[in-house]
Amino acid sequence: MASVTELTGERPLAEEELFGHPKGLYICFATEMWERFSFYGMKYLLLLYLTKYHLFSDGAGLEVLGAYAGLVYSLPVIGGMLADRYLGMRKAVIFGGILLCVGHLLMAVEGHQAVEYAAGSELTSDITLSDGTLLLAGTVLTETVHIRDLAALNIFYLALALIVVGVGFLKPNISTIVGQLYDKDDIRRDSGFTIFYMGINIGAFAATIICVYLGETFGWGYGFGCAGVGMLIGLLTFLKGQKFLRGLAEPHAPELLSEKVLGPVSRELMIYIAAILSLGLIWLVIQHETLVFTAQQIVLVVSGIGLISYAAYKGTREEMHQMSVLMVLIASTIVFWALFEQAAGSMTLFADRVVDRNILNIEIAAGQFGSLNAGFIMLLALPFAAFWVWLDKFKLNPNIPVKFGLGIIQAGLGFGVLVLGSHFPDEAGKMSLWWLVLAYLLHTTGELCLSPVGLSAVTKLAIHRVVGLSMGVWFLATALSETLAMRLGQLAAIDRSASVDMDITLAAQTYTQLFEFLMWTGLLCGAFLILISPILTRGMHGVR
Repeated sequence: MASVTELTGERPLAEEELFGHPKGLYICFATEMWERFSFYGMKYLLLLYLTKYHLFSDGAGLEVLGAYAGLVYSLPVIGGMLADRYLGMRKAVIFGGILLCVGHLLMAVEGHQAVEYAAGSELTSDITLSDGTLLLAGTVLTETVHIRDLAALNIFYLALALIVVGVGFLKPNISTIVGQLYDKDDIRRDSGFTIFYMGINIGAFAATIICVYLGETFGWGYGFGCAGVGMLIGLLTFLKGQKFLRGLAEPHAPELLSEKVLGPVSRELMIYIAAILSLGLIWLVIQHETLVFTAQQIVLVVSGIGLISYAAYKGTREEMHQMSVLMVLIASTIVFWALFEQAAGSMTLFADRVVDRNILNIEIAAGQFGSLNAGFIMLLALPFAAFWVWLDKFKLNPNIPVKFGLGIIQAGLGFGVLVLGSHFPDEAGKMSLWWLVLAYLLHTTGELCLSPVGLSAVTKLAIHRVVGLSMGVWFLATALSETLAMRLGQLAAIDRSASVDMDITLAAQTYTQLFEFLMWTGLLCGAFLILISPILTRGMHGVR
């Protein structure tokens, strides 16, 4: 007698699950884990690589990092829209993964190290400047000159452009696939996302330990190359596991993709061609941070005003109030992330130059401190979630605006710890690494107060018809804060010669001034948000 499976052609649900969840979840988990491995492995090496290998000034290095980070958080809005309308999530993830692999592997092309000729020195051989000017042997330099490998730097900018566009296609859609694996009323949905986000933090934690160590110890190409290999593993995992996605990530209208839009060129091919052609624009823009910063502000302001206007004309009075509150909350996140994202900028340079990084006779690489955030999240995410539930039993669970305020205050307190630690240097003028560990702990607890709550708030406060656009504005605000963070970091930019040892005491004073400013910014903005929280709460009309 034939079994039910043989008659229906379907496999039992149990065969499609592993540990009580769809097998597709673990494919997405592994893909995102390796993608984040590659992303964070590169991110925490980037500024050190530019300032120590290509001898960029602090300000110039921070500009590149700010433009890159700002773009990499902006393009997922476009990638998500293209996947929703045309490509489907599976094809978008694969295309993004291919671009990421190429981009990360190109990052391993170092070229030759920059050479510095100090002001006042006499040239012993002819040199050619980047603008083509020839300086003959015997010339006495009136200013410091750097000779950089321009070909390698152009490849470097192309690699960043590939990563920016690749993340734009992959990042929003891999998360969407996870949501598609569960019905809306499936009680396993939240725990599924918890498992998925744990993959993000595992990847980030491992990357900032392994890639940064390889890059700073054996050579930058080894660190960047390791990040690229991680992305390749993630892409292969996704390709191998497509069968477990149950067809849920396919385009909703395949006929639109095959439709010819330019002679023999189909719409799908046109999307890929347009994405590749956009690399030239990204390559150019990433070298001009001002363009990125200006565009972010314009788009964010126009989008915010547009959403409030839509709510005023198309929504109810309550919906208009809720949308206005949401815009205030989104604006406050710019402050938080601008403080928090100092981690890959000023805090990494601070760790490299001012912190005593030796523990038990082992020297910790400056970029490896970035792993603390992911490590603390893995330790504290579930206790925090349980803590809010416990407080709710006693009607003490803070409302959304108060949680936002607490998060911003903790970001400020993190810098307050560094200001305090600056008063207790060792004989060499360096600060104990434990002050930096405590700062990262406070930043992480602040993130746990704000980030998960914020994403939920967007879905609750936005008008249902424009919830996708509202989420896009949330991510655009994050993108702006990334660029703003590097601009703030430039306040502590130190102009120094590669041939002259840094004055640690002077460097510590410079960073302390920045951190004190950031401390007060966080404390005052967070306190103000808590102060106006009753007004915001009334405008939320019962949303919790």
